[in-house]
Amino acid sequence: MIAATKKIVESAFFQRFITAVILLAGVVVGVETYPSMTAAYGGLLHGLDWLILAIFIVEIALKMIALAPRPLDYFKDPWNVFDFIIVAACLLPLHTEYVTVLRLLRLLRVLRLVKALPKLQILVGALIKSIPSMGYVSLLLFMLFYVYAVAAVFLFGKNDPLHFHDLPLAMLSLFRVVTLEDWTDLMYIQMFGCEGYGYGGNEALCTASSAHPVLGSLFFVSFVLLGTMITLNLFIGVIMNGMTEAQKENEEALAQERADARGEALPGVEEELRAARAQIAALSSTLDRIDSARGRG
Repeated sequence: MIAATKKIVESAFFQRFITAVILLAGVVVGVETYPSMTAAYGGLLHGLDWLILAIFIVEIALKMIALAPRPLDYFKDPWNVFDFIIVAACLLPLHTEYVTVLRLLRLLRVLRLVKALPKLQILVGALIKSIPSMGYVSLLLFMLFYVYAVAAVFLFGKNDPLHFHDLPLAMLSLFRVVTLEDWTDLMYIQMFGCEGYGYGGNEALCTASSAHPVLGSLFFVSFVLLGTMITLNLFIGVIMNGMTEAQKENEEALAQERADARGEALPGVEEELRAARAQIAALSSTLDRIDSARGRG
């Protein structure tokens, strides 16, 4: 039974079936966002949800049986732990007032596609490996934001209190700039003054208009170049490096699996060799006896 279960779990059909069930789970949760569909097909959707959950439970049980006599080895794989937590969370006895939480937990089942698709696993692994380096890049970006935000408060705070009145507001406005969302409007306000541009409907806030045509353009153009172009490329470089490392580890893991598989096959080959040697020795002994008998004859 263990061998048959292992064969089922490792089959391509089983993997495709589980992937299809995960996609179905995502569709069911998406359909439930439409009240009209829920009202018309609520019973069917509820039944499909329980069927999907049952399939996931059976999947976990089959994988643990396939690892017998050490079924707890199932939890040595972090992706298996991830699957188990999602399925266990969907079994929590939540009351009706927590139905939104339950729906969100069911939505997490869509994330199981990460495990079902090996290439996606490599991508997620690369992102996880990039987190430490991305932390340093984020620290560099924060320092850049802080320096420019303090400078913006001193330079443009009186002219543009709507965007640069204090440090937190200035950092939020610079985040808008680094996303390139209408950043030129902020630049033009500083270049032409709040009376000349951008304060329609907020005239009461424009109490000390002052134009900075050269300083305003240099400030925002330099920030866009540093914050968007250079820092974004740093993030991309870090992620690409993590992708390379993740692919290398994946190739090493596959090579190790092949080596282990060959190692498991070696004992059977050695037994066959020993049996062949025994047969040759027996045949040689028989031939020696025949020759001895002929000599005596």
